[in-house]
Amino acid sequence: MNRRTGLVAPLALALAVVLMAGGCSRGDDPPPAGGAAAPSTAAPASSASAAPTTTAGTATTARKPDPVRYRFPVAGCRASYANAHHDYPAADMFTRRNCTFVAPVAGRVDEVTRTDRWDPATNRGADRGGRSVSLVGVDGVRYYGSHLEAVLPGVAPGLRVRAGQPLGRIGNSGSARVTDVHLHFAISWPTRPGIWWVRRGVVPPARYLDSWRTGGNLSPVKAVQAALEAAGSPVPACRSYC
Repeated sequence: MNRRTGLVAPLALALAVVLMAGGCSRGDDPPPAGGAAAPSTAAPASSASAAPTTTAGTATTARKPDPVRYRFPVAGCRASYANAHHDYPAADMFTRRNCTFVAPVAGRVDEVTRTDRWDPATNRGADRGGRSVSLVGVDGVRYYGSHLEAVLPGVAPGLRVRAGQPLGRIGNSGSARVTDVHLHFAISWPTRPGIWWVRRGVVPPARYLDSWRTGGNLSPVKAVQAALEAAGSPVPACRSYC
């Protein structure tokens, strides 16, 4: 196996590590009561598990998994966004204050920041998002929404969510304090806690948002895999607002 192939190793594997461990990144909140589950040591399911099986001479077929479904991340309000974003790939989705940020796909909450620590005098990259929520979807991709007015009660690392489930109210916390109200929406691969320069976005979201807004189901999985391979490391060097 060469270095690049071993590095990319499908996002499904990253998902297995994050979701089966039950201990997604903690961010600013403690894990749910009882603590995170111990990492699973179960081997990934082989393709043979989907093959027909025989019981008492009767052939049966394993049930296919439900398809991944995507949802537009702003609910109850209109939102506008551009095809480009300053300095790194992401989408600024301009809408009204207190509109709802929802999970774009089913998955598990990853990192949560409930306190706005941004200071314009320092403009630290780690604080620019203000209040935020990220989640790792069942597709193995991480989704991030920031500049929130508030994170909803009960939204904490490790929480399992369905597509379309409310996560927060949109505002202008963090560096958006000096701009119009908007949701910073980003797509990336999962990382260990605190790797904010990856979490803030590695793949332009606009084409996926266009699809989801009209009821489509375009997946970013292949684009995220390609971005990871191009980066050469799951934790590449920070290049802006560092």
